[in-house]
Amino acid sequence: MVRDVIIRKLDIKTILSSSNTIHITELGCSVGPNTFSSMQHIVEALKDKYLYQDQLIDSSKSIPEFQIFFNDQVTNDFNTLFCLLPVDRSYYTSGVPGSFHGRLFPSRSIHFAHCSTSIHWLSKIPKELLDKNSPAWNKGLIDYVGASNVEIVNAYVAQFERDMEMFFNARAEEIVPGGMMVLVSPFLGYVRLLGFFWF
Repeated sequence: MVRDVIIRKLDIKTILSSSNTIHITELGCSVGPNTFSSMQHIVEALKDKYLYQDQLIDSSKSIPEFQIFFNDQVTNDFNTLFCLLPVDRSYYTSGVPGSFHGRLFPSRSIHFAHCSTSIHWLSKIPKELLDKNSPAWNKGLIDYVGASNVEIVNAYVAQFERDMEMFFNARAEEIVPGGMMVLVSPFLGYVRLLGFFWF
């Protein structure tokens, strides 16, 4: 699905109008091999899109270079991540520690943003859950699994809405016109929902 939307919708001509390097970010990368597999698939799809569109535009240009910014919390083990990088990768890499709920990159600097199964993490525990006098007090628990109190659920929903507003506002500043963002999110157990966003 990601490859298909890249091929059909991404405007390579616009995003490469000022540079021959495509900047990609993997938001919430962790340290496992899934992030490398996702990035390789995205790079291959972008190359295919470029080659397809290049035939229609200008066959004298060379294939663009790819810079991937691996992002996760500052507590992520970036040393392990970089030790596991595939030797035969076709992209340059760097680490960007910090919360993806806020700005991480300069304005209009990212061509493609990807976030797989980490968008559901909240930036913080809702403060109402920690207040013993609040109707949403959760008896010291940090989740709402099995919570019968609707106030607990509402506190999490409100925090998620605030976080998503910050997330989308930050990406709107960082992604170039014509760029793309793909979100893969766990929902209702292990069902995946894909979101494609064009800028």
